[in-house]
Amino acid sequence: MKSEMLFGLHAVQSLLKSAPQRVEQVLVLRTRDDQRLQKILNLVQAQGLPFQLRSRKELDDLCEGNNHQGLIAYAKPGQLYDEDYLYEMLDGLTRPPFLLVLDGVTDPHNLGACLRSADAAGVQAVIIPKDNAVGLTEVARKVACGAADSVPLVPVTNLARCLQKLQEKGLWLVGTCGEATQSIFDTALTGPLVMVMGAEGTGMRRLTRENCDYLAFIPMAGSVSSLNVSVAAGICLFEAVRQRR
Repeated sequence: MKSEMLFGLHAVQSLLKSAPQRVEQVLVLRTRDDQRLQKILNLVQAQGLPFQLRSRKELDDLCEGNNHQGLIAYAKPGQLYDEDYLYEMLDGLTRPPFLLVLDGVTDPHNLGACLRSADAAGVQAVIIPKDNAVGLTEVARKVACGAADSVPLVPVTNLARCLQKLQEKGLWLVGTCGEATQSIFDTALTGPLVMVMGAEGTGMRRLTRENCDYLAFIPMAGSVSSLNVSVAAGICLFEAVRQRR
């Protein structure tokens, strides 16, 4: 299988700490010599992993203009998750399920930020549709700062059908949209919960919305009409965390 490329200090450091056995090679900017990078390089050397010093142009070309911060790692592909894993995981839980659904998020920066928030909030899995949504790209991994390896990302073929199965397993689906009549802060988010967020700009698709048990909105006090999906996800997830404590 093709190696994955990770770049950026946080992404590479998180991989070295969580799954060093996946790392195949590390490329380091030849002219960068500072404490942050040296700390990571010490970790690479302590684990006996191969590394090479490269020029800035070489790293820039490999990352196609993305900000690599002087550090790239090639790694064996991480674990892949599917619907079977999702349902088996839910059956084995000893605490109430807490899942996040992202319906059609296409920006890798947003996906990475949502994964990071999901990890911080204790979400057990993030579900996305296989089509019309971004997958786990190098950019998404960098923005996730290690959360891409700690939170299972589960692509599903038919999102509406998956949501129905989750309901059959006793989970409650709370979708977010501006047209809802109930505030997220007045919505019960305890118990077995699936938080459903729509795509950038367009929001949830019709079938996704129709499968939600409740719809809620985030109160807005200013002049803007909506929030970035990763910001909205963070607000909703941590309101659930507050209620579930």
